[in-house]
Parts: sequence; structure tokens; C-alpha cells
Amino acid sequence: MRTQRPHSQRPHSQRPHSQRSDSQRSQRPGRHELGQNFLVDPAAIELVIDTVVGLASRSDAPLIEIGAGDGALTLPLQRLGRPLTGVEIDGRCAARLARRTGPATRIVHGDFLDFHVPATPHVLVGNLPFHQTTAMLRRILRAPGWTEAVLLVQWEVARRRAGVGGATMMTAQWWPWFEFRLVSRVPASAFRPRPGVDGGLMTMARRSRPLVPVRDRRPYQDFVHRVFTGRGHGLDRILATAAPDIPRREVRHWLRQNRIAPTALPRALGDHEWAELFGLRGRSARRAGQ
Repeated sequence: MRTQRPHSQRPHSQRPHSQRSDSQRSQRPGRHELGQNFLVDPAAIELVIDTVVGLASRSDAPLIEIGAGDGALTLPLQRLGRPLTGVEIDGRCAARLARRTGPATRIVHGDFLDFHVPATPHVLVGNLPFHQTTAMLRRILRAPGWTEAVLLVQWEVARRRAGVGGATMMTAQWWPWFEFRLVSRVPASAFRPRPGVDGGLMTMARRSRPLVPVRDRRPYQDFVHRVFTGRGHGLDRILATAAPDIPRREVRHWLRQNRIAPTALPRALGDHEWAELFGLRGRSARRAGQ
């Protein structure tokens, strides 16, 4: 079902025989049509679990695993003693795994894109199918309830979501409500079958204090879209057409105040800068209505 997780930069630690056996059992060929690349590297599995523990230690929220596969992550996750639900699209994998899990673990045969995500607090963990990464991320970002997510995706996707080398439109559109962090690169050799690209482990966390009110999500995201797709060489000119309601003098003052070059592109802005720029638009609109 889903592409599974890779390899940390640290040496392999000594692991109990039972954990090595779990990894070995997961080395079945994945089904190409389901985007199955199972995580088999013990160090990569340990990195994912350690990342989950680091986040989930702040709460006792249940865990939901996206793409449980043959249990490379499911079995170590259930040892954390949390209620755990594994969602697996491959019926054969789901049936095998259900026979190997304990009573506190529930295995659901189904597609996460159709899965009813609870509105109560929970933590998401997933080795996402590389060919469905964008759809999965959009589904997650729109889903209620979850507080943190630990996700394995393509390396370049993980970098872009975390804003490394500049933000993408998708990241900028969700930054006011979520924080994105790049954890580690995971080599392609950590998966079976081996994918054509490396993986990247990333986290997403819901902000306790949004940078933009939730009620303004749609106008904010429309604003970001207009700026990213606006014409012009640099933010000074782009904003003149994408946000004509903000006076040019205010745009230039804001750019100088934040030490942003007029020729900078939208991807150069950070999370707080996007929120401030949207707020500047709102203040201009309120003044015009007075």
C-alpha cells in the first residue's frame, strides 16, 4: 500500500530479535499499482518511532497509521501502549496484519483518502505512497482532530513542505495553522521494492495559536494563490497586480521594514511574513471602509 520508511544518519543500534523479525516479515514485494514500497531498514524504523515518541510524549492521544502495510511500523507503534488504528488499502496485508496485532490495535481495510478521520485529538503516522503524496497531504491538512503528524514522503517533497530553499504555494497556504519540519533524509535502499528516489521524514504540527484566524482561511489561501501566480519581476510589482488594495507605498514600507528586496519572489517569504502581508491587506481594506 504505502511507501515505507527509511534510514537515519546514525549507526544501527542493537535491537531485540523480535523487532528484527518484524522487519524481515515486511520484506514482501509491494504491489506497484498501490504504490507499495515497504520500509525494511531497522534504523529508519527506529527513527520514525523515536520521532513519534518525541511528539506524542506531549499527550496521550491515540495513533492513526496511514498505510500499515505488513506492520513494519505498526508493531513497534503498538508497543508504545497507545490506542492504535492502522489503515491499509491492500486487503491481503490488512488481514495478515490483523492476525499479528494486539487487542488495543485496530486494522482497517480501506483507503485513507476515504477514511473517516475522528474530530478528537490524535497523532498521524504514515509512510505515504509516493504517487499519491500530494493528495494525501491535502487530505491530512483538511482533516480535523489531529495534533501532530509524522510522515515519510519523497525527499524533495519533504524539503519543499518544510520550506527548505523557499516555500511552495501549498506550504504558504497552510502555514498560518500548521508548522512543518524536516527531520531526516531516508535512502531509497531502506525500502522494498526500492523506489527511484530517496524518502524524507517530516513532521507537521497544528499551531495552538494560528497566525491567521481560521475563519479567514479561504480569503488567505486565495490571496497566497494570487501572489504566487501574479505577474511581475519581484514582490513589489507582483503585489501591485495581485493585491491592488494594498497601497504601493505600504508595500514598499513593509518590504523595507522586513529587509525583503523588492525583487524577491513569493517563495522567499516565511510563515509570519505571509500572515503579516495578509494582515496588511486587511488593514488597508478597513481604512478604505471608514
